[in-house]
Formats: sequence, C-alpha cells, structure tokens
Amino acid sequence: MKLLASLAVSAAAVTPTQKVVELLHGMQDKAAAEKETEAKEHDKYVEFCQDTAAEKSHAIEKEETSIEQLKAEIEAQMTASENLGEEIKELDSSIAKAEADMQAATELRTQEKNDYELQDQDYAESIDSMERAIMTLKKRDHETSQAEMLLQQAAQRSSMLEPQWRKIWQLLASKSQSTGFLQDGGAPEAAAYSSHMGAIIDMIEDMLKKISDEKAELNTAEANRAHSYEMEMIDLTDKVEFDKQTRAEKAASRADANKASAEAQGLLAETQQAHSEDTKFLEDLNAECKKNSEEFELRQETRGEEIKAIGKAIEILSSDAVSGNSEKYRLLQKSSTAFIQVRSSLQIMENPKQEKLFTFLQSAAARLSSEKLSFIAATVGAGRDPMAKVKEMISDLIERLEKEAADEAKEHAWCDKNLHDNKVTREELTAQVEQLSSQIEGLGADIDKLGHDVDELNTEIKELEGARTKATAQREEESKSNKATIQDAKEAQAAVQKALDVLKEFYDKAASADGGYTGQQSESGGGLGMLEVIDSDFARLESETTTDEEEAAAAYNKFMLESGGCGYHKGAEVCGSIAKKTDQVKAAEKLSKKKQSEMSKTEADCSDTQAELDSANEEYDKLKPVCIKPSVSVEERVAQREAEIDSLQQALEILDG
Repeated sequence: MKLLASLAVSAAAVTPTQKVVELLHGMQDKAAAEKETEAKEHDKYVEFCQDTAAEKSHAIEKEETSIEQLKAEIEAQMTASENLGEEIKELDSSIAKAEADMQAATELRTQEKNDYELQDQDYAESIDSMERAIMTLKKRDHETSQAEMLLQQAAQRSSMLEPQWRKIWQLLASKSQSTGFLQDGGAPEAAAYSSHMGAIIDMIEDMLKKISDEKAELNTAEANRAHSYEMEMIDLTDKVEFDKQTRAEKAASRADANKASAEAQGLLAETQQAHSEDTKFLEDLNAECKKNSEEFELRQETRGEEIKAIGKAIEILSSDAVSGNSEKYRLLQKSSTAFIQVRSSLQIMENPKQEKLFTFLQSAAARLSSEKLSFIAATVGAGRDPMAKVKEMISDLIERLEKEAADEAKEHAWCDKNLHDNKVTREELTAQVEQLSSQIEGLGADIDKLGHDVDELNTEIKELEGARTKATAQREEESKSNKATIQDAKEAQAAVQKALDVLKEFYDKAASADGGYTGQQSESGGGLGMLEVIDSDFARLESETTTDEEEAAAAYNKFMLESGGCGYHKGAEVCGSIAKKTDQVKAAEKLSKKKQSEMSKTEADCSDTQAELDSANEEYDKLKPVCIKPSVSVEERVAQREAEIDSLQQALEILDG
C-alpha cells in the first residue's frame, strides 16, 4: 500500500510544465545531434572539395607548363625550319651559280680550243710552206716562182710578221731584176746572185724560228688553259656535290623540324582542350562547394538559434515564475532592489540635457558597437564629471580620431603604392624567370641533341676507319694473291711455250728424217694443239687476273679516297667521308660549346632574377601584416571612424544646444 501510495504521489508530482520541459530537452538533444552529424558530413564534403580541387589544380598547372613548353618547342622548330629554308635557298643559289659557272667555263673552253686548233693549224701550214720554200730556194736553179707561191701561203697565215714579209718581197723583186744579168754575165754575177739569195733564206729561216717559237708558246698556253679548266671543273664539281649533299641533309633536318612542329601543335591543341575542360570543371566545383558551404552555414546558424531558443524556453519554464517555486518572494525583493538602483541613477541625471546626451551616446554606442562611445556614455551616466569636462573629453576624442584618420590615410596611400609596385615587380620577375627557365630547357635539349649527334658521327668515323683498315688488309691479301697468280701464269706460259718449241723442232726434223720413222706425227698434232689451248688458258688467266687486279685496285683507291680524309687527286684537293664527318663533329662541338656558354649565362641571369624575385616576395611578406588586415577592411575602419566622429559632433551639439 505504501508503494502504491508513493507511486501515486510521484505521478502527481510530474506536472504538465515538467512534461513540456522534458519534451524540449529531447528536441534540444536531437537538434544538437543533427547539428553535429551535419557538421561531420560537411567536413567530409569539404575534404572532398579540397582534394578534388587540389588534384585538378595540379593537373591544370601541369597542363599550363606543358602548354608553355609546347609553344616554345613549336617556336623553336618553326625557327629552325625557317633558318634551314633560308640555308637551302642559299645552297640552291650556290649550286645554280656553280653549275652556271661550269657551263660558262665549258663553253669558253670549247671556244678557246677551237681557236687554238685553227691557229695551230695555221702555224703548222705556215711552217710547212716556209720549210718547203727554203728547200726550193736552196736548190739554186734560179726558179723562184714555186718558192714565192709557198711564201705567199705562209704570209697569209702569219700576218703578224708583215714587215719581215715586205722586206722579203722587196729582196725577191730585186733578185728577179738581176736574173737577166746573170744569164748574160759570168761568175761575178752568179756570186752576187748566191749572196743575195742567201740573205733571203736567212731571213726566212729567222721568221721560221719565230713562228715555231710562237707555235710552242701557243701550245704551252693551250696546255695551261686546259689544266686550269680541269682544275676549275674539279673544284666546281666537288663544290656542287658537297652543296647537294649538305642540301639533302638540311632538307631532311627541315622535314624533321616540320614534323616535330606539327606533332607539337597537335599535342598543344589536345592539351589546351584538356586545360579548358579542367578549368571549367574546377570553376564549377568551387562554385558548387561554396554554395553548399554557405547553405551549410545558414543551416548551422538556424540549428544553433533553434537550440538557443529551446534552451531559453527551458530556462523560462524552469524559472520560479512558471514553476511556482518558493523563491518567488526573494525574487521580487531583488527586483525591488534593482528598481531602487535604477531609480537612484535616474535621480542623479536630473539635468534633461545630460539625460538626452546619455540616451544618444548609449544608442550610438550600441548601433556602432563602439567602445569609445560606450565609455563616454558611461561617464555621462555616472554623473560624476561636469559637462565642461565631458565636452573637453569629446573634443579630445574627435581630435584624436581625426588624427588617426589622417595617419591611416597616409599609411593607406603608402601601402597602396608599395603593394602595387611590389605586385608589378613580382609579376615581371616571375615572367622573366619562367622565360629564362624555358630558354634553359631549350638549350639543354639542343646540347643533348648535339652530344647525341657527335656520338653518332664519332661512331660512324670509327666504323669507317675500321672498314678502311679491313679493306686495306683485304686489298693487300687480294693483291698478293693476284700477283702470285699472274706470276704463276707467266711462268706456266713460258714453260708451255718452251715445250711447244721443243716438240715442234723435233717433229719438224723428224718429218724429213731417213729410216722410215718420222715420229708420232699424227698424234703430235693433237698434243701440240692441247699445249696451245693450255697456253691460251694461262694467257687468259693472266689477262683476267691482271684486269681484276686493276679494277680491284681502282675500286680500293676510290673507296679510300671517298671515305678518308683530305688529300690531292689529279692536282685538286678532295675530302672524303671521314674528313667531312670530322668537320661536322667539330662544327657540332663548337655549336655545343656556344650553347653551353649561352646556357651558363642564361642560368646566371635566371639565378639573379630568381634572387630578385625572392627579395620582392620577402618585401611582400613584410608588407602584408602592415597593409593587409583581414579582420576589418580599410573602408570599414574609415566608415566606423567617420560614424564615431559624426556621433561625437552631434553630442557636442547637444551639449551646446
């Protein structure tokens, strides 16, 4: 019965108010749990946003780096192609000029040779006519008509000796006049005729020597012109061949550069497309994450206000005023005391102006959340200081706030200028560092390629040297074998010929021998024929081996000439593959050293520029705490200060009014 009674009393003790309080506690706990759960879920969502954004940002950075590298590669390949194109044009012009020079030289040589042959024929016929004329005149038969005819033929072909010919015609004319005297006279006239004719012959012989000397000089000049032509043609031919080979190499390099440029352009388009898609995805992701975070903050704020409101309701319902607690009387007593205190304070501010000022300052302090205005309001409300002192305090505060405003304006202007200058400097230096880094990468790639080319050329040179050594050994062995074969063939031919001679001599004698036996005449014919066949086989072996030896030697000499270094062939310098590849190695090494020097200078410039950029970043780090205050912006501080000054000036107007 007691237990039932206690349960009944306990049930009666649970009032409706307590039921509501218990219900509100449950709602409060549920709201807090949901708030905490949502916060945890949001933390996971934020982590997802951050991880995905970081991943995409990293991908975008890599794509931007790749884009810059590909642009640099395209520019480098296009520049290389353009340069090679210009070099190919120069080589085409050089080849065309050399071929034109060859054609012109050939045409000139043909004309010179034709002129020489005509002039040489004139000289030869003149000499022949003069020699025959001299022989005719020396016969002394007093018949000079044939000699005169021969001399006239010679004179027509050697007009450069016209004075001498004129003198000869005069002498011959005077000789004809004296012919009559010679027919009628005696020995003195004959002696005079012989003396006269001897002078003519001496003069003709002297002219013959001059013409012969001129013919010899003509032949020498022709030989010199022919030699010069051959040397010029060798030089021009070598130049054309070298330029054509160089052109083919440059054309191949240009084709490689165009191919590399096209491949890089295709890859650039793909990378730019991926960069655009990733950038759009990142923007959408950031916008979505920001939107969700803002909505989350609003929901959290609402949940917090809900929990706060429920708590306030629980507090009110649990208070003595609602539950009928026995402390009711004591609460009223405290309220009376508070009322008396308020009443006492109001009694202090009997001055209406002071009360108006207090109310205004208290309202302005609450509206602006200003500690300065709250302090002034508290001073006015206390009523301990006279209004003159309050007025002085307000004036001093206005002056201090205006000074702070002026100082902050100066500081803000200084910060704006320095932040702007620092930003421009950092952006310029960053661009320079990126450009120099790109140049360093490009130079490094060029140096690596040149090194690879040098290695390949050195390998080819070693292979050529090995091939030359092997060819020399094979040639020596082949020459030794061929010479031995030729010597054996010669010795065999001599032996066979000796055997033929012995047999022929015997059978020739035996054919006329007495006794009835003439030897094996019938069989000897077949044997001798076989020996002659054997002799012809050895002769053919000698001839074929000699031809093979000459051809092999010529092929070997050609290979050694074309594959070796520089040397003289037929009076002209000829450079083979080893010499050309050696020159290419030297050119590549020289270019590599030049690029290494450029790279060292560029690295030094990049290091200096990076140091300047680091210094600018350090300066920015120093400016941030002074000029960038994340808590309150400059505009907000200026507005706050202006509102405080305005409120203080209104307070002064209240005091003065």
